[in-house]
Amino acid sequence: MEEFDDVRRDAHDFLEIGEVERIEMQLLMEGIYRLHGFDFKNYSLPFLNRRIQHRMRAEKLHSISALQDKVLHDPKVMERMLNDFSVNVTEMFRDPSFFRAFRQRVVPILREYPYIRIWHAGCSTGEEVYSMAILLHEVGLYQKARLYATDMNEKSLQRAERGEFPLQRMQLYTKNYLNAGGSKAFSEYYSAIHETVAFHPFLRENIVFAQHNLVTDRSFNEFHVIVCRNVMIYFDQSLQNRVHGLFYDSLSDGGILALGSREGLALTKLAVHYEEVDPAEKLYRKIK
Repeated sequence: MEEFDDVRRDAHDFLEIGEVERIEMQLLMEGIYRLHGFDFKNYSLPFLNRRIQHRMRAEKLHSISALQDKVLHDPKVMERMLNDFSVNVTEMFRDPSFFRAFRQRVVPILREYPYIRIWHAGCSTGEEVYSMAILLHEVGLYQKARLYATDMNEKSLQRAERGEFPLQRMQLYTKNYLNAGGSKAFSEYYSAIHETVAFHPFLRENIVFAQHNLVTDRSFNEFHVIVCRNVMIYFDQSLQNRVHGLFYDSLSDGGILALGSREGLALTKLAVHYEEVDPAEKLYRKIK
């Protein structure tokens, strides 16, 4: 997977960044924050370096300082830079074993609630939140659920809200769905239009799409489940701790936190406030 390959290269890339480049990167991040309000200063340095180098090549620039000039004066370059920082590696029922575990371990807990609020933080283009909507529909919980799908990238959110995906990906998505414990024909959930599929409108009825930046924005509700998978692997430790604090404050007592396969709570100060629901699938429950 792309994001895991990025993580494995971090140690090597960190050593490859020179002092001048580090200073230029810091100035670029400060400029983006002051002008546009997006704070990337606590993203991991190797991750930032890879994305910046990619944008420099695409814009045919020879220094980070030249890129800073473009980003600060050309909104279209800033938009492309933001897209570079938004990692859109996702798919329907991604990691099917996670969704199987969610059905088996979390759904029985959710059945006890009169209503359910779920936050998908860093939802990208929406594949995983639609997967959750389908899962909840099949277990009879969707009508009492409200799913909040947030991302910092407005373009990704617009794509997510449309609920349209390439037809060529449906074979993979169908396989994932069945491996995740799906009980119907996956094609029942969408209609094909030429090379695109549109998921049926009822799946969007209980989803709220909104722009939210995990780095700078605060909690906006109390949730029974927070899903944030393979987003924080791009953050440094201080930012990870800050976001974990945000999630802890946003979870109801007994609420479920779902992380990615390369993430966990062991190195955080909040680990003692959670119990493991499924350690292999990184499902945790908040305890007092």
